[in-house]
Amino acid sequence: MGTETDFALQITPSTDVLTGLEKSLPAVTRGRTVAEFLAGRPRLSDCHTPLLTVDADAVTNNLTRMAVWCAERGLDLAPHGKTTMAPALWERQLNAGAWGITLANPAQLRIALRAGVPRVQLANTLVDPGSITELARALDADPDLTVHTWVDSVEAVTLLATVLGSGSRRQYTVLLELGAPGGRTGARDLATALAVADAVVATPQLRLGGVCGYEGALAHDRCERGLAAVRTYLADLAGLHRELRATGRYPDGEIVVSAGGSAYFDEVADVLGPLAGADTRVVLRSGAYLIHDDGFYQGISPLDGTLRSAMHGWARVVSRPEPGLALLDAGKRDLPYDEGLPRPQLVADRLGGPTRPLDGEITSVNDQHAFLRIEPATALRVGDVVRLGLSHPCTAFDKWRWIPVVAHAPGPGTEDDPLITDLVQTYF
Repeated sequence: MGTETDFALQITPSTDVLTGLEKSLPAVTRGRTVAEFLAGRPRLSDCHTPLLTVDADAVTNNLTRMAVWCAERGLDLAPHGKTTMAPALWERQLNAGAWGITLANPAQLRIALRAGVPRVQLANTLVDPGSITELARALDADPDLTVHTWVDSVEAVTLLATVLGSGSRRQYTVLLELGAPGGRTGARDLATALAVADAVVATPQLRLGGVCGYEGALAHDRCERGLAAVRTYLADLAGLHRELRATGRYPDGEIVVSAGGSAYFDEVADVLGPLAGADTRVVLRSGAYLIHDDGFYQGISPLDGTLRSAMHGWARVVSRPEPGLALLDAGKRDLPYDEGLPRPQLVADRLGGPTRPLDGEITSVNDQHAFLRIEPATALRVGDVVRLGLSHPCTAFDKWRWIPVVAHAPGPGTEDDPLITDLVQTYF
């Protein structure tokens, strides 16, 4: 990890022409490029609800905090790009020193290759023949491109060898995935993993580039039982790496040991960090740190307290049909709900207006509405705008094609109607 460099992606949304149909953006954007829209110095109050905003100050804070944390421990970072699917944000992460970008499926990989990401880890087993062929062609065409995919079975190795045949000019690098009972994918024991490794070594088209896994499926909180399961799994992954090295199954060249979602990367650093060396990179794949949240990751991230939520939802009160109930104009199509419902934080009489604290609870969401329960005497009128804290950036960003970036989050002690400094384009 290091300081920001001059790396630049090939996708430049500033030249994209807006249609005036983008959710939350004003209709006057029709026919304007992103750059032209931003040149008019729009503000939060120019948008419509429902709305998702990104806080530029919080993104910068989170980017810096994670970069420093990794550098202090000698770890590399390939943040999971599926969190935002926003090449402009991947660019920020790469420029801050990230080793590469992690992705989850062939469609996401194609976007990364189009964007010019130089190093990609596909945290999945690639079995689609067309996608395998497409990746092999991309590797042959660009000698500087690095892509690591995962394997966890002899069948997957055989499939890769069959599709690749003898046509590829470069070896295709795979990482051996170790799983755990009750976990997600991955070989379930050492004997199975070694059999997969032997199949890779015996396949001329493939190179065994290291080991990988995902500890996040083994726990969902930071209780001691969950942390113990995570540590045991990571120790097994370290043991697999040592066995492959001791038995000469690794080829010459750099080896990668990769784990670390956004919840337990401190445990990964403690258990796997000592494996880093002259020819071995320990690569974290944490992705949610960049945006963080006011819900799940706020409660589980090792860096909570230094990371800040960079996303907020905004919704208007459209109905007060009963005392103690308000209906908001944002629902499942607009806001995440899988890792906890939105939380009311502030209210204003208009978007960009002075805010005040709001007590209450979102008890359910429909496709286009949220049910906000409040004390009957609460001063909340039809037309008021509520700022919502959100949980889980992965399922917040996927509901938006264009997301306004505000200079800072409005609230106590900050400007109520901040400038929109950028638009983030997503590719879900």
